[in-house]
Amino acid sequence: MKVVAITGERKAEVLETKKPALGKNQIMMKVNGCALCTWEQRMYSGVIKYITPPFVGGHEVAGEIAEIGEGVDPKTYPIGKKIVANLIKKPCGKCYFCRHGMENLCKMADDIDEGYEIPGTGGLGEYLRLNLDQVYFVPDDMPTEKAVFAEPLGCVIQSINQAPINLGDNVVVIGGGIMGQLHVMCAKARGAYVIMSEIDPKRRELAEELGCDVTFNPMETDAVQYVKDLTDGMGAEAVFNTTAVAAVAEQAVKMTAPKGTVVMYSSIHSGKDIPMDVGYIHNKGIRITGTKSPSVRSFTESVNCLTKGIIDPSKLVSGVFTPEACTEAFETALRPDTFRCIIEYK
Repeated sequence: MKVVAITGERKAEVLETKKPALGKNQIMMKVNGCALCTWEQRMYSGVIKYITPPFVGGHEVAGEIAEIGEGVDPKTYPIGKKIVANLIKKPCGKCYFCRHGMENLCKMADDIDEGYEIPGTGGLGEYLRLNLDQVYFVPDDMPTEKAVFAEPLGCVIQSINQAPINLGDNVVVIGGGIMGQLHVMCAKARGAYVIMSEIDPKRRELAEELGCDVTFNPMETDAVQYVKDLTDGMGAEAVFNTTAVAAVAEQAVKMTAPKGTVVMYSSIHSGKDIPMDVGYIHNKGIRITGTKSPSVRSFTESVNCLTKGIIDPSKLVSGVFTPEACTEAFETALRPDTFRCIIEYK
């Protein structure tokens, strides 16, 4: 089979590898498309150093059933049925986190599948071997460009689920990248009044197209005061920080209403201290939490939202590429003016 492999810093190419062997109670997915997440982009650009190339990444994946293994019911898993797959985590099912409904935090989970000729998450290959619990059905008429959003949308729904959002609540989304835009759509689906803090005017314009009620440039105004002025001095009931800028975290807390929730969505790398007024948090009863990867529940909710048209991510597709154009796809994905680039197998 073909795979798109990262073979070095800013190097990607199509290689030929053995098709994975299918085991009992497994299915083979024919990959129709895979989006390039920030994780793969960082591997391609050389930011991630702990993985040695060649490596076949990819976990935002959609396709169809190509084969079924021993013990799999062909009526339940018919050949040709469109599916998406939850690849990024393979929870153990028996640790503390798994048994407390937090399988997305499982410490035993391994993102890398060593069973392929070239190790990796494998979504950028032509075929994927899946366990049945990784398989989610989608309508056969759902476009690949929409189906690949199941995983990133699942991550965002996991984030949204960390904060109670009531009808008419004020919600602030900090950052207008792809995850910020998905937060806007999800918060609007919850009935919130949504405010976005974003420097780039084109990203602000897109957020407004997607339903955001107010956008502003935090470089042109005091972000905390701006939110307070919009909310009668109270702040927002929920604030989602989707940026990796440590200094913004303090702003996020200060623009949160009493008894409100701040969700630190993005990765703020360890070692960066964040100044925090603990007295303010104490007096206002503010809750600060984080989020990581989709849970089974949030992945299921994501598939439901895409299937029923509740969330439409089509405006977040920045390009569709063939495997042979993988270098162009990665380079395009790295540009700050793009969202998701997708590599599709025909």
